[in-house]
Amino acid sequence: MSRPSGLHELEELARAFQRGEKTPTEPRHASTVVLLRDAPGGPETYLLRRVKGMAFAGGMHVFPGGSVDPADAQAHTAWAGPPASQWAEWFGADEPLARALVCAAVRETFEECGVLLAGPSEDELLADVSSDEWEAEREALEAREQSLSELLTRRGLFLRTDLLRPFAHWITPEIEPKRFDTRFFLAEMPAGQVCRHVGGEADERLWVRVKDALDQGLTLMPPTHNSLRDLAGYDDVRTALDDPREVTLVAPKLVVMPDDTVKFVVPGDVDYPTASERVRPTRDPRG
Repeated sequence: MSRPSGLHELEELARAFQRGEKTPTEPRHASTVVLLRDAPGGPETYLLRRVKGMAFAGGMHVFPGGSVDPADAQAHTAWAGPPASQWAEWFGADEPLARALVCAAVRETFEECGVLLAGPSEDELLADVSSDEWEAEREALEAREQSLSELLTRRGLFLRTDLLRPFAHWITPEIEPKRFDTRFFLAEMPAGQVCRHVGGEADERLWVRVKDALDQGLTLMPPTHNSLRDLAGYDDVRTALDDPREVTLVAPKLVVMPDDTVKFVVPGDVDYPTASERVRPTRDPRG
């Protein structure tokens, strides 16, 4: 979740909402991918530290991901794995939105770390996309000179949705001026591919053991922190991927307490508002 730059600003926004002086900003749909790979002592995950000063999550360590693009919703490409109807059921979305979320997950992973979850058939995966030729494709995608669908169709590739797993669903607190309705995916790092230092939104990139990430003093947003905590109990990637889970919406709130302090709460906390007041996910597939 994004957070205003200063604690004082955050508190004043919460009080303004309590007084009815502010209305919630409509959140944008987004996809985030938790890349995992096996390592001694337990799985590692890939984190990027976003450049300080960015409007969203500046200076924070995050998983690869970003907003759904209009072209993601219009994507028509060869599809390997669970159909959009299954992703819709897992994520509590309609089929057009579910398709857009999956396409955004694959596109953002390629744009932000040079990993492409696609292959020449339903059971083959690209082994290497680090050449200059593939970097030109990635740059064209990032610049919106082509869509993911156009790239995959021209290359005769399948979108390998079978490599993804539904993981979590978070929505930015309603008081924040910049909000995202984000579905989280799990994916194993493809054999033969490498995460590369590409794009200009991150100034640090690292593989870190999930069990250690919470102890390294990294600056994490609540969804990232909770995802790492939830994954820390797995001994290998396959177990994490195959463990069945039900994805439920987590809608954090910032509430003004009786003593006028502001508290960050999530569902299950004693001070979380009643169910009738919870934010529900939006359904517009255009993002």
